Amino acid sequence: MPLFRSLLSATILAGTLGAAVAQTTPTQTTPGQTAPAAVFSDPQRQAIEGIIKDYLVRNPEVLQEAIAEGERRQQETQKLAQSAALKESREALVNSPHGVVAGNPNGDVTLVEFFDYNCGYCRKALTDIQALIKGDPKLRVVLKDFPVLGAESLEASKIALAAKQQLKGDKIFEFHTKLLESKGRVNGERALAVGKEMGLDVARLTKDAQGPEVKAALSENVGLGDKLGLSGTPAFIIGDEIIPGAVGIEPIRKTITDVRQCGHASC
Repeated sequence: MPLFRSLLSATILAGTLGAAVAQTTPTQTTPGQTAPAAVFSDPQRQAIEGIIKDYLVRNPEVLQEAIAEGERRQQETQKLAQSAALKESREALVNSPHGVVAGNPNGDVTLVEFFDYNCGYCRKALTDIQALIKGDPKLRVVLKDFPVLGAESLEASKIALAAKQQLKGDKIFEFHTKLLESKGRVNGERALAVGKEMGLDVARLTKDAQGPEVKAALSENVGLGDKLGLSGTPAFIIGDEIIPGAVGIEPIRKTITDVRQCGHASC
């Protein structure tokens, strides 16, 4: 196949040179004057297209290779863009006053999770987060509401963020856990019920949910998600790594260990 590609390249090059010779008048040029550009004639163009089409039909794996290479380059470009965005957004991701902090607030490694209360995979990942917090006393977890699954998710996030104004310490994570473990669709009504169950002022919850602090938190989270190119939930950020999806506890634990050892997601 490499030989055929070389021949194909030579054929195209020959056609280009032939066209240049055929269509460029052999007149002298004065200093600074550019020679006329070569242009393929219709028969030459048709011949080249025929060669390429015949080659691709006979070797369809070349298209697969090209698509795979295109995807690889796109992923590489996306990863570079995400790395730059992570550096620019580090402070907002890790230390924003709008974030909900669980685990050790002074931990040496911070795990950030973007989640949606109606995301089934987020519910599965909750067990992993709980186990990580329980098994790693130095882990700090920042939870960021990212309601991408519709109006009900948005309603639930507004109430949950408003609840933060009445809850302290581990009680905030308890509220988050109860709401995420709810059966069926989670909406504002369900979030208010959890608040009432935990003894919160429901009238204040309703009012605060429409307040500037909640709006600022959601605006920041959505902006961060867009900047980082997050396409769904859950999405975890540890050090310089974005881990999309509910990948299970071990990959997250390994990344935490690596960040702790060498400062990067992979040592």
